[in-house]
Amino acid sequence: MGQNTKSWKGFGIEANLMWGRIYKHTKNFKAPVPDISGAFELNFVQQTYGKKDWEQRRNYPVVGLGVTYTDYGIDSIFGKCFSVYPNLQLPIIRFKNVEWTFRAGFGIAYATRHYERAPVWDTLNNAVGTHLNNYTMFSTHIRYRVNEHWDIQIGGNFSHISNASLRTPNLGINLYGVHIGLRYFPITSQPEKIVKKLSSLKNRWLAQFRLGISANEAGVPNGPLYPIYIATAYASKRYKGKNKVFAGLDYSYHENIYSFLRNNEIEPGKEKSLSWKSSVFIGQEYLFGRFGVHLQLGYYLKESYLRLEKFYQKIGCNVYFLQREEGFLKESFLSIHLKTHKTQAEFAEVGLGIGF
Repeated sequence: MGQNTKSWKGFGIEANLMWGRIYKHTKNFKAPVPDISGAFELNFVQQTYGKKDWEQRRNYPVVGLGVTYTDYGIDSIFGKCFSVYPNLQLPIIRFKNVEWTFRAGFGIAYATRHYERAPVWDTLNNAVGTHLNNYTMFSTHIRYRVNEHWDIQIGGNFSHISNASLRTPNLGINLYGVHIGLRYFPITSQPEKIVKKLSSLKNRWLAQFRLGISANEAGVPNGPLYPIYIATAYASKRYKGKNKVFAGLDYSYHENIYSFLRNNEIEPGKEKSLSWKSSVFIGQEYLFGRFGVHLQLGYYLKESYLRLEKFYQKIGCNVYFLQREEGFLKESFLSIHLKTHKTQAEFAEVGLGIGF
């Protein structure tokens, strides 16, 4: 029993009541916005204490799995949203029993209503095009530790749902607001931290490659899906044993653009050459054991026929199957990325990558 109790140290349950308002981030958002939207969140958290080296390198963050129910306020248009998302909380300032933290989470969401011509005729909702969407949550908390079992907190939050342009329309719903909450730790919120001398990790260079796939419609709601093929090559350098900087080349070929050109008899004979893009990019990856948070900024060298902005962004994660310091193949991973042009999503990419 004593061993079982120790295995639960640092585990807690967090509950937050949220109030907010939908933000119309584009003039194309036609639906009316309610005065207030509400949400309830349960977050199952674990205060790390150094069982793995990365926990000490990252100053013992809190990891969690969140479940949120959101009522946007006009059920006939927006419906409800149920979301599940892993999340990570990092400290900003700690002073005695008070702390200020930042938390980010990425997962999936189910929206009960979406744009539909028939049989429901929910055409006013041009923000969401599918039931299943990606879900992003950013929040910040000011927290007071009452004792080793209870915390109280207040804070602000921002959430986003969209399907990354898999289906149209896809403006997405952005919700910002405030929250109050409680945390309860059955054993303790302050497990004794393991502090040890960590092995030194070289600031090594790697050559890395990634192949990915995505899909888009051809711009017509409920139309056919067309694949997008993505190839990426880049060089990365690890530093401080927990981060990477990288730079490289991105290539993507878009069957939806090819189909658009063919169907509209635009540039006959040049459809394939006008359906691919290439770019250069730089970025940063934050490593948390076998999980990496990936941020990328790119600039197009060649654009397709359907042009967007010259700059784009990718945000996502890598989940590593293989991580080792020696040998020819040093890394292999599954990647999930969202490509955007500011607030406009282009596609969500799933890929496999290696590093050597």
